[in-house]
Amino acid sequence: MSIAAAALVWLAVAPALAPSGPVLTLEDALETARERQPQIAQAAAATAAATARSDEARSSLLPQVGASANYQRATANVAIRPGTLPSGVSGETRSESWDTFGYYTAGVTASQLVYDFGQGPNRHKAAQASASAQRESERTTDAQVAFAVRSAYFSARAAKGLVDVAKETLDDQQKHLEQTQGFVDIGTQPEIALAQTRTGVANARVQLIVAENGYLAAKAQLNQSMGVEGSLDYDVTDDALPPLDGEAGSVDPLVDEAIHARPELAALSDQAHAGELTVRSIRGAYAPSLNVVAGLTDAGQHVGSLIWNFSTGLSLGIPIYPGGLTAAQMREARANLSSVQAQQDIERLQVRLEVEQAYLAVRAAKESISAADDALENARAQLRLAEGRYEAGVGSIIELTDAQVAATSAGQQKVQADYVLAQARAQLLKALGRG
Repeated sequence: MSIAAAALVWLAVAPALAPSGPVLTLEDALETARERQPQIAQAAAATAAATARSDEARSSLLPQVGASANYQRATANVAIRPGTLPSGVSGETRSESWDTFGYYTAGVTASQLVYDFGQGPNRHKAAQASASAQRESERTTDAQVAFAVRSAYFSARAAKGLVDVAKETLDDQQKHLEQTQGFVDIGTQPEIALAQTRTGVANARVQLIVAENGYLAAKAQLNQSMGVEGSLDYDVTDDALPPLDGEAGSVDPLVDEAIHARPELAALSDQAHAGELTVRSIRGAYAPSLNVVAGLTDAGQHVGSLIWNFSTGLSLGIPIYPGGLTAAQMREARANLSSVQAQQDIERLQVRLEVEQAYLAVRAAKESISAADDALENARAQLRLAEGRYEAGVGSIIELTDAQVAATSAGQQKVQADYVLAQARAQLLKALGRG
């Protein structure tokens, strides 16, 4: 890209990139995500569905009451079955007619499970444990969304820092251009120094355009993580995570904390409990089940003269051979339980790995911050000295340009080091199950 083209691009793009909207803090971003991120709404709906399934499983333990009413119009021809005769009817009697008669029936029936060797109660408890597991999964989603928001926010903050570095570089280059123009006018610097300085200004403008565009892209990613479909016309602050409790100590206490706090492990524990209860429930299908049954009916040919009857009794169901269904269900339930238990072991290893990685990343990032601070301070001192020598006429444009490049690079490294530390703390926060 030529110097003139770069300048035209800058003049066209710069007004649109200038931040003029409100300021978004990290806490505002997290609160917005809690309210508007569809992943959180989806997880909450899944929890509500799991709770409803728990209530469904409980329904079989409660009384079952039903009512029915029926009207029928039919012929009254008697069909004698072999071996039976109605009272007063001879075997030779045959009377058929197309005459029809109305018949009304209405009734209420009720039943209550008395005992089924734990099938119903264990099925209900298993559903409750599954609902509890889903609530922990919802917490996992909340933590994942919070981490995504923090990560996107720190990326946007770093992109903003790179914009500041690019602006500072452009200001320095423009100042150098003015100085060089004056030196060339009085003949103390050659024309090539002016051309080189103009190139530095053009490159600085291009770098600023790239940095501004990166800032907008980072804010678009932040909007997505918050679940927002809106404008990018806002600015982020320099919010950062403070040092976390335990980050400067040993890693083992942090691993123990994570094992007890991570919702993923709590969800798997609830799933394992649900699997154990499911096995018990299916085992109860080998045994009889006992129900109390009661019914009240009203029947007759005319609505005004119906005859009522009441009945009550016990119903005993004895499974003799269900075609191997119960045995197959037991094998499936035990296999599912073994799978969940294996997942628990896998997840514990994963949690330990995540904590150790985040812990080491924080330690390394803190050391990098100190080194980046020293590098930036030295680069700025070098630039000041180079500028002084250039103004005094004893320094070359190459020396000044090299010092400017070093200062810009050190500024970018400082921004990157700050981002890496913030990101590492966000990862450690998630790994510990703190948010």
